[in-house]
Amino acid sequence: MQLELLPKIKSPADIRGYNTNQLRQLCDEVRSYTIDVITKTGGHLAPTLGVIELTVALHHVYNTPKDKIVWDVGHQGYAHKILTGRFEELKTIRQHKGLSGFLKRTESEYDVFGAGHASTSISAALGIAAARDHHGNNFRVSAVIGDGAMTGGLAFEGLNNAGHLRKQLLVILNDNDMSISPNVGAIRTHLTHVITNPLYNRVRDEIWRLTGGLPMGKKWTRIFIKKIEEGLKNLIVPGIIFDELGFRYFGPIDGHDVEELVHTLNNIKDIKTPVLLHVVTKKGKGLDEAEKDPVGYHGVKATPTSSTNGQPQPVLDIPSFQTVFGHISREAARNNKEVVCITAAMGEGTGLIPFKKEFPDRYYDVGIAEGHGVTFASGLATEGMRPICAIYSTFLQRAFDHIVHDAAIQHLPVIFCMDRAGIVGEDGPTHHGALDMAYLRCIQDIIIAAPKNGNDFRNLLYTALDITDRPIAIRYPKASAVEFDQNGQAELLPIGCWEIENYGSDAAILAVGPMVYDAVKAAEKLETIGISCEVVNCQFIKPMDTAYLKSALKKFKVIVTIEEGVIKGGFGEGVISWMSEHGYTGRMKRIGLPDSYVEHGPRNVLLQNLGLNTDGLINTISKLMVDSTVSI
Repeated sequence: MQLELLPKIKSPADIRGYNTNQLRQLCDEVRSYTIDVITKTGGHLAPTLGVIELTVALHHVYNTPKDKIVWDVGHQGYAHKILTGRFEELKTIRQHKGLSGFLKRTESEYDVFGAGHASTSISAALGIAAARDHHGNNFRVSAVIGDGAMTGGLAFEGLNNAGHLRKQLLVILNDNDMSISPNVGAIRTHLTHVITNPLYNRVRDEIWRLTGGLPMGKKWTRIFIKKIEEGLKNLIVPGIIFDELGFRYFGPIDGHDVEELVHTLNNIKDIKTPVLLHVVTKKGKGLDEAEKDPVGYHGVKATPTSSTNGQPQPVLDIPSFQTVFGHISREAARNNKEVVCITAAMGEGTGLIPFKKEFPDRYYDVGIAEGHGVTFASGLATEGMRPICAIYSTFLQRAFDHIVHDAAIQHLPVIFCMDRAGIVGEDGPTHHGALDMAYLRCIQDIIIAAPKNGNDFRNLLYTALDITDRPIAIRYPKASAVEFDQNGQAELLPIGCWEIENYGSDAAILAVGPMVYDAVKAAEKLETIGISCEVVNCQFIKPMDTAYLKSALKKFKVIVTIEEGVIKGGFGEGVISWMSEHGYTGRMKRIGLPDSYVEHGPRNVLLQNLGLNTDGLINTISKLMVDSTVSI
């Protein structure tokens, strides 16, 4: 499609004088450009295609960046980026050193609030509105939240508080659930026109003022009018729950009719109390394949580049850890009727769809409600069930108190399968599973483990199912499972025992998860220059193998730990603490994620930059063997 308007737009101010035809053309151009770029570079496609008209309308009506738009999650924010001065830069999205795939405050003044986790927009927008009023400023605040994010408890906490504080705040509920489409039509549009008309709202307020002044019938007249109003809302408005929470509800309206959106936004933008506008959209709008398969097109991969000679990369026979989890969870469920799986709106991402199909009555998707998911699992465990919570490492952070209060303190055997542990790549710092070892190690009695490969994963899952008196967390990256025998047999592992992969005498490399393979390669190369390294698969992060550590006290000159997690509070810190307390006098070094947030980029590039690979280990150990200073 020939782009006529879009390349000329440097900021939203450029579109505020557009007429309806120009706005429609702009929407078409934004949609065409987004499809063209994202199908080449990869990224979140279907979410942005569903909100293009809404994005254009918001920036046309509101005086951004003075007026604030808070986007929930942010993966639907590509059109927002395009209209706010990042037209050319979109071609770098999610690439190393390029635009973030989410909104980011340091990237643009238009990115009011960054988020990679869902359900935060209403609370954040309310905070902005409260600060505005505190400072005596005058601007509008709006939050855009999807119906999926509304399953998160934080969204309703925000709604509840907003209804209480009565600040000027617009919440736009972006509803792309097809079951709601019958509610959109000529009658609904007409009713919305009536009740959003400024004249209507002034008359409504005036009636309340006048009836309040009646000397005798004040109380009964106003009760009568209120009951009529509530009765009508119950008949024609599907948003009565929002009215009860203190919001003026409008909609639903067609989220792909830019003229209707502009008309409605103009009519409600100056209402001084909380407002909820319900818009109905179609995820993937404008791309047939994405409309038919919005889940598959939620995120798309980049097309092959010249560096691969235009050919797709070969598909490896070894499955990912996610695929392995889908296989062994079903295997476990066939062997034990008490096994159930719980996920928080990530059935596809965690690999649980095959489990759902085979065991639909033992699969629970709790929505974007990780805290509830953990407490729900704890409740199941009290009745003898064996719940497996499959939640991304970064999302499980939201349920920390539930892990402590509802699972660990009560000694309930909830199993946490923490997907995306470590570096996830292009999604960046909001999605890197950097903190789980650190935030779980401090919890009393919990077991933390990490498989080096798919076969290890099977052994750890069955070992977890054999534990009945405490929770266990198993962490694994978004990566190849390296080795996996689909027909293999599980082996129950002694808790807290490590496995020596390669014997040596000069240095010990204590590796967590698939880092074991880099450690073995490093040991092989170091052997050629006369450095003998022992490689240990530390599949239990907590408890540690103190028997092994005791044997290492006088055996090695150098001990190096390597983990795909933050070194502050991580596995290596536990090792160094134990060794120091027991009189170790050699040199020690932790390799892991730094005490700063790691930006987005290809997983292999980030790991290399962080020294979390074979070369990084070789360089570290070589220096330690000749350096007399202790560096931890």
